[in-house]
Amino acid sequence: MVRLPLLGLTLALALAGAAPLHAQGNGKASAKTRAAAMTDDDRFLAAREAFRVGQYAKVAEQAAHLRGYVLEPYVEYYLLRMKLEEASAAQLREFLVRHQGTYLADQLRRDWLKSLGKRQDWATFETEYPALAGEEPELTCYALQARWARGDASALEEFRPLWATPRELPESCVPLAEAEIVAGRLGARQVWDRVRGLLEAGQMTAARRAIHYLPAGETPDERTLDAIRRAPIGFIERADKLDLKKRANRELLLFAFARAARSDPEAAPSHLSRKLQERLPAEDQAWVWGQIATQGAKRHLPAALDWYARADGAALSEEQLEWWVRAALREESWATVRAVSERMSPLQRDEPAWTYWRGRALRAAGDNEAAAALFARLAAGHNFYGKLAAEELGQPFVVPARGYAPSEEAVARMAANPGLQRGLALLRLQQRVEGVREWNWALRGMDDEQLLAAAEFARRAEAWDRAINTADRTVGTHDFSVRFLAPYREVFAQRARAQGLDEPYVLGLVRQESRFIPDVRSVAGASGLMQLMPATARWVARQTGMKDYTPARVTDVEVNVALGTSYLRYVLDELDGSPVLAAAAYNAGPGRARKWKADRPLEGAIYAETIPFNETRDYVKKVLSNTMYYAALYGGGALKPLKSRLGTIAPRRNGEGYAATITGQAALE
Repeated sequence: MVRLPLLGLTLALALAGAAPLHAQGNGKASAKTRAAAMTDDDRFLAAREAFRVGQYAKVAEQAAHLRGYVLEPYVEYYLLRMKLEEASAAQLREFLVRHQGTYLADQLRRDWLKSLGKRQDWATFETEYPALAGEEPELTCYALQARWARGDASALEEFRPLWATPRELPESCVPLAEAEIVAGRLGARQVWDRVRGLLEAGQMTAARRAIHYLPAGETPDERTLDAIRRAPIGFIERADKLDLKKRANRELLLFAFARAARSDPEAAPSHLSRKLQERLPAEDQAWVWGQIATQGAKRHLPAALDWYARADGAALSEEQLEWWVRAALREESWATVRAVSERMSPLQRDEPAWTYWRGRALRAAGDNEAAAALFARLAAGHNFYGKLAAEELGQPFVVPARGYAPSEEAVARMAANPGLQRGLALLRLQQRVEGVREWNWALRGMDDEQLLAAAEFARRAEAWDRAINTADRTVGTHDFSVRFLAPYREVFAQRARAQGLDEPYVLGLVRQESRFIPDVRSVAGASGLMQLMPATARWVARQTGMKDYTPARVTDVEVNVALGTSYLRYVLDELDGSPVLAAAAYNAGPGRARKWKADRPLEGAIYAETIPFNETRDYVKKVLSNTMYYAALYGGGALKPLKSRLGTIAPRRNGEGYAATITGQAALE
């Protein structure tokens, strides 16, 4: 691997020590000898663990040995954070000034502001709050409390958007809510609106808390809520005994219908009898149909379009409008696609997906000029719909030329950046969450050329994910050879040939799975370059006769790629050879990929857009988009258009629906 001659000690500091050194011998060395043999990395990890379990003395002990170490600021932060309530403002400000503009300074300021808010030290809070980078609800509410405490009545007005958000309110927001209720500005109607939104979003705990803001006599029994959550149909069947003139009873009934729709949208309409509808206000009827329609659309039920028509009087959410469009796409109802997309807010309507499908709807209606104008707005984009829009205009796919090659001096400046050094050091020590945050924080404010220099620094350090992510951030000047790196390519090429796989497709999938980090582990337990779940890895190892497989080897590059490509070959064979279905199966399991097919041939792009899981839908589109770049950069020969790669999804065969995956769970995350 090429090394920069100008980086010297700075680069060595960030990259050295890829594996900790450990004392050798018979294990009988004294504690003093063992302590002397500890590396700085060992000491830092010991300090971090001591911080995690609250052992201040042990953190301080290691801090004394870490002067000048690249991660010394973290140990300083640990010590201050553990004594936050006792530290003086002068001590905290000294750290903030010395580390001004860093991720750790911002983190310590957030910690301090939360402490000040809890103590209601509003004078100090308002002095420090303006220096905070970004917002978070807890601190926003403390800032509003501080203004309210000094008589600024507008603070309570600014609290309203937080009240309307369907998620739990931080404790710092509760005094503001209570003040609004006491003042009569948040009445029973506003409380019920919040409760409905929370129940609709599945936020049961937050809904229970909000219910207690209702006036006496309007508060539903929590046991009733639990009973509805468990058995909504039973509650609906007893609706004839409810006084539906009372909002509390209507809200409980609406909650029951929402739960019933989530459980079985096909059966839910049968419980909404004409007699029951006559007892509900028109807006409540429309709301119920909106719930049924959205859940039906997610299940790909053709009746969803009729149900949406009955919900036309409801104030539909962004998600509901999106699923209305998706339901129309499944039925190729282009007039509905156009009409509903035009009902979206300007911001939502201008998103690439809805711009593209609106263009398709206009073209289907014969308005080619308006369609072309929409496609032209997208065609320069480097995303899934940008490529499809360019193809609609007959434009060939071309990888943008490299706009800038950073000099050795430019890369050396990035190597000398303390934040980037800390980010790489944390990543080297397997502290991925903190390492990514530190690295990304250091990129703030960089222009395209600086970003490309930082990406090159990461590439030379073999921090593949940071190189890709950093190059991905450029706006006008790009280097797609870094955006679409292909480390370990010889391994992928060999295994792709052995399995008869398209190498660019494999690379596009791996880029999405792991960004080529060989030892990465997901929260769900998937491991390695191709993110294999333990059960899947065992199954594939048995099927392929890998005699020496052990779970410890799953992050070995060659083992992981051998297992991952074998599994990918399996799902391709199981799913008509479709790269769209195989990508969906790789992320969510073969059973689900089959279940999402239609009873007739379906355009591949429509299948991808109508996948019910947000993560899988995004994943499939990105894998296929990545594939185009890898084919252009490394594939050679004629480039296959994206629409051809997406192809047509064959109809669901008789009896083909959901079935357990080979492992009994979603195969890979």
